[in-house]
Amino acid sequence: MIKIERIKNEAKKHFKESKGSHGWDHTLRVYKLCLHIGEIEGADMEILETAALLHDIGRAREDESKGKICHAKTGAKMASDLLLSLGIDKEKTAKVIHCIETHRYRNDIMPESLEAKVLFDADKLDSIGAVGIGRAFLFAGEVGAKLHNNGVDIEQTKAYTEEDTAYREYMVKLRKIKGRMMTGEGKRIAAGRHEYMAGFFDRMDKEVEGLL
Repeated sequence: MIKIERIKNEAKKHFKESKGSHGWDHTLRVYKLCLHIGEIEGADMEILETAALLHDIGRAREDESKGKICHAKTGAKMASDLLLSLGIDKEKTAKVIHCIETHRYRNDIMPESLEAKVLFDADKLDSIGAVGIGRAFLFAGEVGAKLHNNGVDIEQTKAYTEEDTAYREYMVKLRKIKGRMMTGEGKRIAAGRHEYMAGFFDRMDKEVEGLL
């Protein structure tokens, strides 16, 4: 049996120097979403809760590398070492690791288990809607991006530059998330969050142009 409180305490240690956009509060929001979606979808909650708490423990390393290191792959290795050191059997560890490896949006490994799909949905849901807008601007500030850049060719912009704005993140990733949901409940929640987010960026475009 996996002791969730022990996992939570171990996971939290990896966020002491984390940036706000991917801090411990993000993990806790994803964890709560996993509890909600997982219960509805009938997931193995022991595996899901463990994966949710550990899914971003490699994030600080990705941030330090400015995106060169994949936090999902790195975090999966870190989580594997942790779980095995705590005496968790290899079968359960492998299930948790699959969830962590496949939770990233920009990934070449697709979630296969129900628990992995729930974690994927929960993590993506935290990047859209009101919370997602807030996180997008928070991340933009962390990398020194400007407030808005609706007048540029997004395809010509790069991550971790002054053009890596919240709007860029919306155009490159966030507006597509609704269509990537893998569970029924994830799709339901995403619909409302997407509508709110799309309306926000539409209004921001108009305000920047002095139309509102």
